[in-house]
Amino acid sequence: MKITKNTSGLHGKIKVPGDKSISHRSVMLGAIAEGITHVEGFLNGADCISTINCFRVMGVDIEYDGGTEVTVHGVGLHGLKAPSNVLDCGNSGTTTRIMSGLLAGQPFSSELTGDESIQKRPMKRIMIPLKEMGADIISVKDNGCAPLRINPAKLHGISYNSPVASAQVKSSILLAALYADGETTVTEPALSRDHTELMLSAMGADIHRESLSVTLKPGKTLQAQDIEVPGDISSAAYFIGAGLIVPDSDLIIENVGINPTRAGIIEVFRDMGASLELINERTATGEKVADIHVMTSELHGTAISGDIIPTLIDELPLIAVVAATAEGTTIIKDASELKVKESDRIALVTKNLKAMGADIEATDDGFIINGKDGTPGPLHGAVIDDALDHRIAMSFTIAGLISSSDTEIVHPECVSISYPDFFETINKL
Repeated sequence: MKITKNTSGLHGKIKVPGDKSISHRSVMLGAIAEGITHVEGFLNGADCISTINCFRVMGVDIEYDGGTEVTVHGVGLHGLKAPSNVLDCGNSGTTTRIMSGLLAGQPFSSELTGDESIQKRPMKRIMIPLKEMGADIISVKDNGCAPLRINPAKLHGISYNSPVASAQVKSSILLAALYADGETTVTEPALSRDHTELMLSAMGADIHRESLSVTLKPGKTLQAQDIEVPGDISSAAYFIGAGLIVPDSDLIIENVGINPTRAGIIEVFRDMGASLELINERTATGEKVADIHVMTSELHGTAISGDIIPTLIDELPLIAVVAATAEGTTIIKDASELKVKESDRIALVTKNLKAMGADIEATDDGFIINGKDGTPGPLHGAVIDDALDHRIAMSFTIAGLISSSDTEIVHPECVSISYPDFFETINKL
């Protein structure tokens, strides 16, 4: 797909798809709750549909016609049925990792796999704590990756100090903890997104947080809830970035989730001098929500590291693109997690920004980006190696909007993972 420079600015109000993380969890927790969970704002993306399909295979009645509404007829904590075939998680690391924790406590055997990307992504990070809980989980190819085979086992509570701040790791352990004998505590080096804790609490689980630790005591049944999924801030990020760097732009992105464990990008862009305002702030189903008003801004470099990284890990490719247009230097550290996403995002962001003429250097855990020197438009068009990674494809589409020549996105179809209507939204603006 060819992306051409925008010369008239981006204007108007848009809504982005529902939050991917919350959409996944609404199906997973709704499936093991008592009663019917009605979900509005569900993300109609390939990853979340993989989650629906997996739970249908395990006997859960899920009404879904491809829109944004889902009805999950919960079967309770002990109502899942043995799958008749391998559970296909597609491209979804969230489905694979979190569902592994849930399956570890079931009285039946199961096997999970996914596409080529999933079969390369590290699963030891969930296998290690689950085994510590007593789970019988193995990597079929003995390489620490999917396919994973899980057999019935008696689980016990643990106190686990996670080496990474990962909501997928934490959530996998917490779902296993629902089936354990005794309480489980997970402590992280920094606070990762907390959608699982919020939803478990809303459904009646005995769960509480203290600083960087969250503790769950088993024994409580989960009660179905109506869930309103806000817009995904990771999807909104592309239009926040575009609104900042495309000249003469004035945008409002409506109904975006601004959960503090996800909203680091807002803080970073404000640090860079962004004209960015949160309006109509409110709470929906326990999640903070706002409309985001953004206008073209003169940006400067910044330093991004430490505890803020887990709150914007998926937005770092887009932030790097924006930083390439800013005055001065931006340094991103403590983000080695980027290497084990759908692609090695450190390598791909560096390769593609260099191809567009940016001054960027990859480090072991991030980037050093020297922004423009006062000359207009530091980027030119290029053929983008997106490696079928949706966040790379979308980030460099935004770069293409300000490039002096056309940019080609090789695999535009990959955006369907999280934002099926991404290009249509751009065209509307």
